[in-house]
Amino acid sequence: MNNPYDRDILRLALPSIVSNITVPLLGLVDVTVMGHIGDARYIAAIAVGSMIFNVVYWLFGFLRMGTSGLTAQAYGARKADEASNVLLRSLTLAFGIACTILILQVPLRHLAIALMRPTADVLPFVIPYYNICIWGAPAMLGLYALTGWFIGMQNTRIPMVIAIGQNIVNIVVSLFLVFGLGMQVEGVALGTVVAQWCGLLMALLFVGRFPEAHGLRLSRAIFQKMGHFLRINRDIFLRTLFLVAVNLFFTSAGAAQGAVVLAVNTLLMQLFTLFSYILDGFAYAGEALSGRYFGAGDKAGLQGVVRRLFGWGALMVVLFTLAYALGGQTFLALLTTDQTVVSAASEYVWWTLLIPVTGVAAFIWDGVFIGLTLSRGMFISSMVAAVVFFLLYFLLQPVWGNHALWLAFVVYLLMRGVVQTWLYATTARLRP
Repeated sequence: MNNPYDRDILRLALPSIVSNITVPLLGLVDVTVMGHIGDARYIAAIAVGSMIFNVVYWLFGFLRMGTSGLTAQAYGARKADEASNVLLRSLTLAFGIACTILILQVPLRHLAIALMRPTADVLPFVIPYYNICIWGAPAMLGLYALTGWFIGMQNTRIPMVIAIGQNIVNIVVSLFLVFGLGMQVEGVALGTVVAQWCGLLMALLFVGRFPEAHGLRLSRAIFQKMGHFLRINRDIFLRTLFLVAVNLFFTSAGAAQGAVVLAVNTLLMQLFTLFSYILDGFAYAGEALSGRYFGAGDKAGLQGVVRRLFGWGALMVVLFTLAYALGGQTFLALLTTDQTVVSAASEYVWWTLLIPVTGVAAFIWDGVFIGLTLSRGMFISSMVAAVVFFLLYFLLQPVWGNHALWLAFVVYLLMRGVVQTWLYATTARLRP
């Protein structure tokens, strides 16, 4: 731990890991509150509504990623004015997108319901949940921009504090509205929106603590580099489309094989999700540090932090592989008491042993590429990997069934890392 790179990596990674773990709690609180009312339709409505907004916000995750890389480079180059301009560009884009979403909320609602196809008894509860939660869009997208800026400014503790604060507000407000005032789905929806706007307010207050933000003002300089900012975010958006396509198809392909296979895949994917929460923390550290060293023109520092990131990634591979090998079946038994599902999962659980080793490079490189603003490389790697995923699945599914789906998924993870490794080794942009 005497290595300065390791200290910086852990300083940034550990709060990010805590933040990642708390993020799903916003949706979990809603489901839990509704679950205690005793009507399955409420739970189903929350599940459908949460999925709609999860996909929407995932698509606009470029607001965080594009902001963090450019901010980290400005921080490394000691360009305080540019760091503040990046934040204003990102917030301008975030609120512009949010306003568009609000204007188009009715047709977007029709589209979302057509894609999700909730049953007739659930639909009347999905609509009010959507109609309320849509007003959290400006807060959520603004938070993406601010979170990316904090990471670029080498601070991940603030996003952690905000994430924890949001969950506390969500729990308190939702419980008060549902059990205190007797509201139903509308109560948890309002609790979520209030928590989102409180998170945005907290973030804006924290921005004031940074000297770089004291000179925040609209100027022509903000728009001079807007084209470059939009190109970076466009590539990240396209990259996210491929990730969303693979993840949604994975779920639908499992559903097409019956309820047991769908349940098995859903439970096993929790092991991937757990791994991703941890590795994303190191990826965030990669965003901040690689961008900082690149902006400072420090090639040795950049190479050093990349090596140490992969060192920590290798350690995580060993730990998670051992954990899944020794306790994977036990973990599944904790998630469900359905012995049919647990028994069926034993046929596929060994695929999860391949997730850490095949996925580690994709996570680490994503962080480094964001820091270096190599968004085109992220787009290319995700596109190639997605094409390979679909080819493998459709070629092998008639013979291997659900095993073909898992093989396609682990190869997809591997291909993302392989392509990014090749791009990193060959691009001249990496020579500060």
